[in-house]
Amino acid sequence: MKKEISWNDFEKIDIRVGTITEVSDFPKATRPAWRLLIDFGTGVGEKKSSAQITAHYKKEDLIGTQVLAVINFPPKQIANFISECLVLGVYDENNDVILLQPRTPVLNGQPVG
Repeated sequence: MKKEISWNDFEKIDIRVGTITEVSDFPKATRPAWRLLIDFGTGVGEKKSSAQITAHYKKEDLIGTQVLAVINFPPKQIANFISECLVLGVYDENNDVILLQPRTPVLNGQPVG
């Protein structure tokens, strides 16, 4: 387990629901990954992300998929790409990522909390 945090620490993390609108190859990534464009709705808009999810997800199947992402990290350069949010997932037994997703569709931009 990680160190216990306070409720105030958790409140600093802005986790929102967004819909993947574009998926493209990311050949310069160190590990296989897709480049994603995610719509977080009014107030947040679209953000780019790199996600190492190629083992379980095909590009064409990701379009229209809702995901959870941390949207208030500073931009991070990954190879020749600037990632603006962190898509959330869990590792399976092969250390491949499974996306965290809402069970029922919700409005883009809805916060987790």
